[in-house]
Amino acid sequence: MSVLTIVLALFAALSNAAASVLQRRAAAQDEDRAGARHTALHSLLRLTRDRYWVGGAALLALTTALQAAALAVGSLAVVQPLMATELLFTLMVGSLVFHHPPDRRTWLSFAALAVGLALFLGSATPAPGRGTAEEGRWIWAGLGLLVLMTALAAVGSLLRGAPRAALFGSASAVGFGGTAALLKEVTGRLPQGVGAVLAQWPPYATAVVGVASFLLLQSALRAGTLAASQPALTLGDALTSVALGWGLFGEEIALGVRVLPELVGVALIGLGSVGLARAPSVHGAWDTAPAARDGPGRRTGKRRRGERDES
Repeated sequence: MSVLTIVLALFAALSNAAASVLQRRAAAQDEDRAGARHTALHSLLRLTRDRYWVGGAALLALTTALQAAALAVGSLAVVQPLMATELLFTLMVGSLVFHHPPDRRTWLSFAALAVGLALFLGSATPAPGRGTAEEGRWIWAGLGLLVLMTALAAVGSLLRGAPRAALFGSASAVGFGGTAALLKEVTGRLPQGVGAVLAQWPPYATAVVGVASFLLLQSALRAGTLAASQPALTLGDALTSVALGWGLFGEEIALGVRVLPELVGVALIGLGSVGLARAPSVHGAWDTAPAARDGPGRRTGKRRRGERDES
Protein backbone atom coordinates (compact mmCIF):
# COMPACT_ATOMS: atom_id res chain seq x y z
CA MET A 1 0.00 0.00 0.00
CA SER A 2 1.56 3.28 -1.08
CA VAL A 3 1.15 6.46 0.94
CA LEU A 4 -0.24 8.22 -2.15
CA THR A 5 -3.00 5.59 -2.51
CA ILE A 6 -3.97 5.98 1.14
CA VAL A 7 -4.00 9.80 1.02
CA LEU A 8 -6.07 9.93 -2.18
CA ALA A 9 -8.55 7.34 -0.85
CA LEU A 10 -8.97 9.20 2.46
CA PHE A 11 -9.59 12.50 0.69
CA ALA A 12 -12.12 10.75 -1.55
CA ALA A 13 -13.85 9.40 1.58
CA LEU A 14 -13.94 12.86 3.15
CA SER A 15 -15.39 14.37 -0.02
CA ASN A 16 -18.01 11.64 -0.29
CA ALA A 17 -18.99 12.06 3.36
CA ALA A 18 -19.45 15.80 2.95
CA ALA A 19 -21.54 15.14 -0.18
CA SER A 20 -23.81 12.74 1.72
CA VAL A 21 -24.31 15.18 4.59
CA LEU A 22 -25.13 18.10 2.30
CA GLN A 23 -27.52 16.07 0.17
CA ARG A 24 -29.19 14.53 3.22
CA ARG A 25 -29.68 18.06 4.60
CA ALA A 26 -31.32 19.10 1.34
CA ALA A 27 -33.51 15.98 1.30
CA ALA A 28 -34.61 16.50 4.91
CA GLN A 29 -35.48 20.13 4.23
CA ASP A 30 -37.41 19.10 1.12
CA GLU A 31 -39.41 16.59 3.19
CA ASP A 32 -40.48 19.40 5.54
CA ARG A 33 -41.54 21.62 2.66
CA ALA A 34 -43.30 19.08 0.46
CA GLY A 35 -44.14 16.10 2.67
CA ALA A 36 -44.97 12.98 0.65
CA ARG A 37 -47.16 14.69 -1.95
CA HIS A 38 -44.75 14.48 -4.87
CA THR A 39 -43.05 11.66 -6.75
CA ALA A 40 -39.37 10.88 -6.42
CA LEU A 41 -38.73 12.47 -9.82
CA HIS A 42 -40.47 15.71 -8.83
CA SER A 43 -38.52 15.76 -5.58
CA LEU A 44 -35.22 15.22 -7.37
CA LEU A 45 -35.96 18.01 -9.86
CA ARG A 46 -36.85 20.33 -6.99
CA LEU A 47 -33.65 19.41 -5.14
CA THR A 48 -31.51 20.45 -8.09
CA ARG A 49 -32.39 24.05 -7.15
CA ASP A 50 -31.18 23.61 -3.57
CA ARG A 51 -27.68 24.96 -2.92
CA TYR A 52 -26.88 22.17 -0.44
CA TRP A 53 -27.87 19.50 -2.96
CA VAL A 54 -25.85 21.18 -5.73
CA GLY A 55 -22.85 21.44 -3.40
CA GLY A 56 -23.17 17.75 -2.58
CA ALA A 57 -23.35 16.85 -6.28
CA ALA A 58 -20.17 18.85 -6.93
CA LEU A 59 -18.41 17.00 -4.12
CA LEU A 60 -19.55 13.67 -5.59
CA ALA A 61 -17.83 14.67 -8.84
CA LEU A 62 -14.67 15.51 -6.86
CA THR A 63 -14.95 12.14 -5.09
CA THR A 64 -15.00 10.37 -8.46
CA ALA A 65 -11.84 12.17 -9.58
CA LEU A 66 -9.99 11.42 -6.33
CA GLN A 67 -11.18 7.82 -6.36
CA ALA A 68 -10.05 7.33 -9.96
CA ALA A 69 -6.63 8.74 -9.09
CA ALA A 70 -6.35 6.38 -6.11
CA LEU A 71 -7.38 3.38 -8.23
CA ALA A 72 -4.82 4.34 -10.87
CA VAL A 73 -1.99 3.91 -8.36
CA GLY A 74 -3.51 1.32 -5.98
CA SER A 75 -5.63 -1.82 -5.85
CA LEU A 76 -9.42 -1.94 -5.60
CA ALA A 77 -9.17 -4.08 -2.45
CA VAL A 78 -7.20 -1.28 -0.73
CA VAL A 79 -8.95 1.84 -2.00
CA GLN A 80 -12.56 0.83 -1.38
CA PRO A 81 -12.14 -0.49 2.19
CA LEU A 82 -10.37 2.80 2.97
CA MET A 83 -13.50 4.52 1.69
CA ALA A 84 -15.26 3.01 4.73
CA THR A 85 -13.69 5.88 6.70
CA GLU A 86 -16.48 7.88 5.10
CA LEU A 87 -18.53 6.82 8.16
CA LEU A 88 -16.14 8.65 10.43
CA PHE A 89 -16.07 11.72 8.23
CA THR A 90 -19.86 11.67 7.82
CA LEU A 91 -20.40 11.96 11.56
CA MET A 92 -17.71 14.61 11.95
CA VAL A 93 -19.00 16.77 9.07
CA GLY A 94 -22.61 16.06 10.00
CA SER A 95 -22.02 17.19 13.55
CA LEU A 96 -20.96 20.59 12.22
CA VAL A 97 -23.87 20.85 9.77
CA PHE A 98 -26.58 19.56 12.11
CA HIS A 99 -25.09 21.03 15.34
CA HIS A 100 -25.22 17.73 17.26
CA PRO A 101 -21.67 16.82 18.40
CA PRO A 102 -20.81 13.10 18.85
CA ASP A 103 -21.09 11.65 22.33
CA ARG A 104 -18.81 9.12 24.07
CA ARG A 105 -20.53 6.10 22.53
CA THR A 106 -20.11 7.53 19.07
CA TRP A 107 -16.39 8.15 19.60
CA LEU A 108 -15.97 4.54 20.81
CA SER A 109 -17.71 3.37 17.65
CA PHE A 110 -15.35 5.59 15.64
CA ALA A 111 -12.40 3.91 17.34
CA ALA A 112 -13.73 0.39 16.70
CA LEU A 113 -14.23 1.13 13.02
CA ALA A 114 -10.81 2.74 12.60
CA VAL A 115 -8.96 -0.04 14.46
CA GLY A 116 -10.89 -2.71 12.58
CA LEU A 117 -10.06 -1.13 9.24
CA ALA A 118 -6.36 -0.82 10.11
CA LEU A 119 -6.25 -4.42 11.37
CA PHE A 120 -7.95 -5.81 8.27
CA LEU A 121 -5.80 -3.92 5.74
CA GLY A 122 -2.62 -4.51 7.73
CA SER A 123 -3.27 -8.26 7.93
CA ALA A 124 -4.72 -8.77 4.45
CA THR A 125 -2.07 -6.74 2.56
CA PRO A 126 -4.03 -6.91 -0.72
CA ALA A 127 -1.90 -7.64 -3.80
CA PRO A 128 -2.06 -5.06 -6.62
CA GLY A 129 -3.33 -7.49 -9.26
CA ARG A 130 -3.83 -6.63 -12.95
CA GLY A 131 -4.68 -3.21 -14.32
CA THR A 132 -7.55 -4.59 -16.41
CA ALA A 133 -9.88 -7.58 -16.12
CA GLU A 134 -9.42 -10.77 -18.10
CA GLU A 135 -11.48 -11.12 -21.28
CA GLY A 136 -15.06 -12.24 -20.66
CA ARG A 137 -15.14 -11.75 -16.89
CA TRP A 138 -16.98 -8.45 -17.03
CA ILE A 139 -20.05 -10.11 -18.55
CA TRP A 140 -20.62 -12.31 -15.53
CA ALA A 141 -19.64 -9.61 -13.06
CA GLY A 142 -22.01 -7.11 -14.69
CA LEU A 143 -24.87 -9.60 -14.66
CA GLY A 144 -24.30 -10.34 -10.98
CA LEU A 145 -24.20 -6.65 -10.09
CA LEU A 146 -27.42 -5.97 -12.03
CA VAL A 147 -29.31 -8.82 -10.36
CA LEU A 148 -28.15 -7.87 -6.86
CA MET A 149 -28.88 -4.16 -7.26
CA THR A 150 -32.33 -4.87 -8.72
CA ALA A 151 -33.22 -7.33 -5.97
CA LEU A 152 -32.17 -5.00 -3.14
CA ALA A 153 -34.01 -2.03 -4.66
CA ALA A 154 -37.14 -4.11 -5.33
CA VAL A 155 -37.35 -5.32 -1.73
CA GLY A 156 -36.54 -1.84 -0.42
CA SER A 157 -39.39 -0.32 -2.42
CA LEU A 158 -41.82 -2.52 -0.49
CA LEU A 159 -40.67 -1.21 2.90
CA ARG A 160 -40.66 2.10 4.74
CA GLY A 161 -38.36 3.97 7.11
CA ALA A 162 -34.94 2.65 8.20
CA PRO A 163 -35.19 -0.77 6.46
CA ARG A 164 -36.00 0.98 3.17
CA ALA A 165 -33.04 3.35 3.60
CA ALA A 166 -30.71 0.46 4.46
CA LEU A 167 -31.75 -1.62 1.43
CA PHE A 168 -31.52 1.28 -1.00
CA GLY A 169 -28.19 2.14 0.61
CA SER A 170 -27.04 -1.44 0.03
CA ALA A 171 -28.18 -1.36 -3.60
CA SER A 172 -26.33 1.93 -4.04
CA ALA A 173 -23.25 0.40 -2.38
CA VAL A 174 -23.19 -2.49 -4.84
CA GLY A 175 -23.50 0.01 -7.68
CA PHE A 176 -20.72 2.23 -6.36
CA GLY A 177 -18.50 -0.82 -5.90
CA GLY A 178 -19.16 -1.70 -9.53
CA THR A 179 -18.48 1.89 -10.55
CA ALA A 180 -15.12 1.78 -8.76
CA ALA A 181 -14.20 -1.45 -10.55
CA LEU A 182 -15.17 0.12 -13.88
CA LEU A 183 -13.10 3.20 -13.04
CA LYS A 184 -10.12 0.94 -12.43
CA GLU A 185 -10.76 -0.73 -15.79
CA VAL A 186 -10.78 2.69 -17.48
CA THR A 187 -7.57 3.85 -15.78
CA GLY A 188 -5.95 0.51 -16.63
CA ARG A 189 -6.67 1.08 -20.32
CA LEU A 190 -5.38 4.67 -20.40
CA PRO A 191 -1.91 3.63 -21.67
CA GLN A 192 -3.71 2.75 -24.94
CA GLY A 193 -4.50 6.46 -25.36
CA VAL A 194 -7.53 8.56 -24.46
CA GLY A 195 -9.01 8.24 -27.95
CA ALA A 196 -8.77 4.46 -27.88
CA VAL A 197 -10.35 4.27 -24.42
CA LEU A 198 -13.25 6.52 -25.46
CA ALA A 199 -13.91 4.15 -28.37
CA GLN A 200 -14.43 1.25 -25.95
CA TRP A 201 -17.32 0.38 -23.60
CA PRO A 202 -15.88 0.90 -20.05
CA PRO A 203 -16.23 4.73 -19.84
CA TYR A 204 -19.89 4.58 -20.85
CA ALA A 205 -20.67 1.63 -18.59
CA THR A 206 -19.03 3.58 -15.75
CA ALA A 207 -21.33 6.55 -16.42
CA VAL A 208 -24.48 4.39 -16.58
CA VAL A 209 -23.73 2.44 -13.40
CA GLY A 210 -22.60 5.60 -11.63
CA VAL A 211 -25.84 7.43 -12.46
CA ALA A 212 -27.94 4.44 -11.39
CA SER A 213 -26.03 4.27 -8.10
CA PHE A 214 -26.47 8.00 -7.60
CA LEU A 215 -30.25 7.72 -8.07
CA LEU A 216 -30.40 4.81 -5.62
CA LEU A 217 -28.43 6.95 -3.15
CA GLN A 218 -31.02 9.72 -3.48
CA SER A 219 -33.76 7.19 -2.67
CA ALA A 220 -31.82 6.03 0.38
CA LEU A 221 -31.31 9.60 1.62
CA ARG A 222 -35.01 10.37 1.25
CA ALA A 223 -36.11 7.12 2.88
CA GLY A 224 -34.40 7.66 6.24
CA THR A 225 -31.57 9.16 8.23
CA LEU A 226 -27.86 8.78 7.50
CA ALA A 227 -27.67 6.39 10.46
CA ALA A 228 -29.85 3.94 8.53
CA SER A 229 -28.27 4.23 5.09
CA GLN A 230 -24.61 5.08 5.65
CA PRO A 231 -23.34 1.87 7.32
CA ALA A 232 -24.94 -0.24 4.58
CA LEU A 233 -23.55 2.09 1.93
CA THR A 234 -19.93 2.20 3.08
CA LEU A 235 -19.56 -1.43 4.18
CA GLY A 236 -21.44 -2.78 1.17
CA ASP A 237 -19.18 -0.78 -1.13
CA ALA A 238 -16.05 -2.15 0.55
CA LEU A 239 -17.20 -5.79 0.47
CA THR A 240 -18.37 -5.55 -3.14
CA SER A 241 -15.07 -3.99 -4.18
CA VAL A 242 -12.94 -6.64 -2.46
CA ALA A 243 -14.96 -9.34 -4.24
CA LEU A 244 -14.66 -7.59 -7.62
CA GLY A 245 -10.95 -6.95 -7.09
CA TRP A 246 -10.44 -10.68 -6.56
CA GLY A 247 -12.76 -11.85 -9.33
CA LEU A 248 -11.82 -9.35 -12.04
CA PHE A 249 -8.30 -8.10 -11.40
CA GLY A 250 -6.71 -11.00 -9.52
CA GLU A 251 -6.19 -8.97 -6.33
CA GLU A 252 -5.56 -11.48 -3.55
CA ILE A 253 -5.51 -11.04 0.22
CA ALA A 254 -3.23 -12.93 2.57
CA LEU A 255 -4.80 -16.01 4.14
CA GLY A 256 -3.43 -18.72 6.43
CA VAL A 257 -2.59 -17.47 9.92
CA ARG A 258 -3.68 -13.97 8.93
CA VAL A 259 -7.31 -15.00 8.58
CA LEU A 260 -7.93 -14.58 12.31
CA PRO A 261 -6.82 -10.92 12.57
CA GLU A 262 -8.63 -10.23 9.29
CA LEU A 263 -11.86 -11.62 10.74
CA VAL A 264 -11.32 -9.66 13.95
CA GLY A 265 -10.85 -6.53 11.86
CA VAL A 266 -14.07 -7.19 9.91
CA ALA A 267 -15.91 -7.84 13.19
CA LEU A 268 -14.67 -4.53 14.63
CA ILE A 269 -15.73 -2.71 11.46
CA GLY A 270 -19.19 -4.27 11.81
CA LEU A 271 -19.46 -3.44 15.51
CA GLY A 272 -18.32 0.12 14.89
CA SER A 273 -20.88 0.55 12.12
CA VAL A 274 -23.72 -0.81 14.25
CA GLY A 275 -22.60 1.40 17.12
CA LEU A 276 -22.65 4.44 14.88
CA ALA A 277 -26.13 3.57 13.65
CA ARG A 278 -27.46 3.24 17.22
CA ALA A 279 -25.52 6.03 18.89
CA PRO A 280 -27.68 8.78 20.48
CA SER A 281 -25.66 11.40 18.57
CA VAL A 282 -27.03 10.18 15.25
CA HIS A 283 -30.36 8.67 16.25
CA GLY A 284 -33.72 10.16 15.46
CA ALA A 285 -33.56 13.85 14.56
CA TRP A 286 -29.77 14.14 14.34
CA ASP A 287 -29.82 14.93 10.63
CA THR A 288 -33.28 16.45 10.36
CA ALA A 289 -33.71 19.16 13.02
CA PRO A 290 -31.79 22.03 11.37
CA ALA A 291 -33.35 21.21 7.99
CA ALA A 292 -36.75 22.08 9.42
CA ARG A 293 -35.76 25.74 9.43
CA ASP A 294 -36.65 27.96 6.54
CA GLY A 295 -34.41 30.89 7.27
CA PRO A 296 -33.39 32.43 10.59
CA GLY A 297 -36.00 32.30 13.30
CA ARG A 298 -38.64 30.51 11.21
CA ARG A 299 -39.77 26.92 10.82
CA THR A 300 -41.87 25.23 8.21
CA GLY A 301 -43.91 22.05 8.45
CA LYS A 302 -44.49 19.97 11.52
CA ARG A 303 -41.85 19.62 14.14
CA ARG A 304 -40.29 16.19 14.02
CA ARG A 305 -40.56 13.75 16.86
CA GLY A 306 -37.59 14.12 19.16
CA GLU A 307 -36.56 17.50 17.74
CA ARG A 308 -35.34 19.96 20.30
CA ASP A 309 -36.53 23.54 20.36
CA GLU A 310 -33.35 25.50 19.76
CA SER A 311 -34.91 28.93 19.59
